[in-house]
Amino acid sequence: MAAKRGATFRRRELGKELRKLRDRKGETLQEVANALGFSHTKLARVEIGENDLPRVSDLEGLIDHLDIDLPHEDRELLLQLHRESLSKEPWMPYKAFMPSRMPTFRGLEQDARVMRAWQPSFVFGLLQTEEYASALYRIAKPVDETTSEYVEQNVRLRLERKELITRSEDPLELRVIMDETAVRRMVGGPEVMRAQYEEIAKLGELENVTVQILPHDVVTYRTESNFILLDFSETLDPVVEVDMPNTISVTDERRDVQRHIRRFDAMRDSALPPARTAGFLEALAREWT
Repeated sequence: MAAKRGATFRRRELGKELRKLRDRKGETLQEVANALGFSHTKLARVEIGENDLPRVSDLEGLIDHLDIDLPHEDRELLLQLHRESLSKEPWMPYKAFMPSRMPTFRGLEQDARVMRAWQPSFVFGLLQTEEYASALYRIAKPVDETTSEYVEQNVRLRLERKELITRSEDPLELRVIMDETAVRRMVGGPEVMRAQYEEIAKLGELENVTVQILPHDVVTYRTESNFILLDFSETLDPVVEVDMPNTISVTDERRDVQRHIRRFDAMRDSALPPARTAGFLEALAREWT
């Protein structure tokens, strides 16, 4: 039996299939939108899986316009994807506290097979302890003018996301590269940092987790922007998420994905081998003593 996928995954699948039908018909987004009385923006967001079509009649009208002779089994598959795309995601209570487009990424990462990440500034989110995450959000609170509830909810969400790599059934395969700055920068005090190093070392022992450090003294390619690549085992193309001021970018555009794969591979090849990560962190911990 196929694994049950989340609503965001199904919405993305549906959008991809609808885009294929439109390409086959040879019409632009604007032409289809005009014919059905949709807005161009609405249809574009449906095709990239960021919006759903709440009414099944809208989907049926779209299918009829794109291919009135679509085989019954193909039509039923699209309708099934639509039904599953309307289910409630487990992270929905946190949506109000997420930056723009984070809900899309959060929905996709829970169904990813492999995550590759580069983090130049701070300990990567899925590796953070509660104390480290809390310290990060508390430091930013007066500057960003966030609330205590915002801090609490984001820390809780971050800890829940760690289950992606620690769950017993089908855990996410995580490959992380962090710049030395990310693990050397003081957050929360020496005790918080020592506990954080222990957590990274412990998680790095999991079969599905690989953690590498890129030292300062290595002359190699680096990029200042942190990013995450997600790979899926089924029908979706890989996506890349890049942090931007007050929002994030999430795209499956092949050129963007391939560019970030090259970046990741270049830094991976220059970083310390995973077997040296724990020792590197132990040396840093002694500096805090």
